[in-house]
Amino acid sequence: MDLDLENKIVIISGAAGKKGSIGETIVQYVANERAIPVLVDRNDRGYDYAQKLRSQDIDSLFVKADLTSPDDIEHAIDRVIEKYGRIDVLINNVGVNDSLDLESSYEEFMDSLKLNLVSYFLMTKFTLPWLKISKGNILNIGSKVAITGQGGTSGYAAAKGGVLALTREWAVDLLKYNIRVNCLIVAESWTPAYESWIKAQSDYQLRLQAIKQKIPLENRMTTPEEIANMALVLISGKSSHTTGQHIFIDGGYVHLDRVLVGSAIKENNVKN
Repeated sequence: MDLDLENKIVIISGAAGKKGSIGETIVQYVANERAIPVLVDRNDRGYDYAQKLRSQDIDSLFVKADLTSPDDIEHAIDRVIEKYGRIDVLINNVGVNDSLDLESSYEEFMDSLKLNLVSYFLMTKFTLPWLKISKGNILNIGSKVAITGQGGTSGYAAAKGGVLALTREWAVDLLKYNIRVNCLIVAESWTPAYESWIKAQSDYQLRLQAIKQKIPLENRMTTPEEIANMALVLISGKSSHTTGQHIFIDGGYVHLDRVLVGSAIKENNVKN
């Protein structure tokens, strides 16, 4: 399917995670559509990712920035405009489930909000003048933690709840500019960060199997590739009348009754 993204300037925050992370995978899929990925991240891996794309004759730019710093973010957007003169899509992707709970300090809680929520506001604020010109769109990457809770992660949960609210708020604000704003909500996805977390548990194999069994569709985790594919559709003209939506890509994890689904799976296995 031609998504008509060729030569579009697509900014992805939090794009320099480890190979196989959601941000890095989105970058690769954006590049596959011959769009121009702009990576904004504090990790130097971004230089290597952008250079590798350029070696494949795919234009790309990495701007190193601390996404908790308003000055760094403003500078990053200035750098994009200096090189390309326009912005077509913003994907707010940065996020760290930092396990800051009610025992954490005020400063730690605020730092979590700055990274996981305020960065979305600042990236949007500084790209907005250019998105108005291009009639571009914004995609926020959210988390099921904002809907279900998780326990022991007050900062991240509060931030991702804010992302859901801002998605709807900005969709209303930006109707007059024909700028679409949506949120892609992820649940259990097999990323390097998730793998590191689960393997740090003493009984991680049993725990991983228990998590998979609670995912109704195929009893497996969502892949970063599936998330990237959905992201591409949402930022493309194929979703031209979709805005203000919270779109779950989670195999039914959040909304389906897992007791009933589990019974249905067992019955189906017996029949087959």
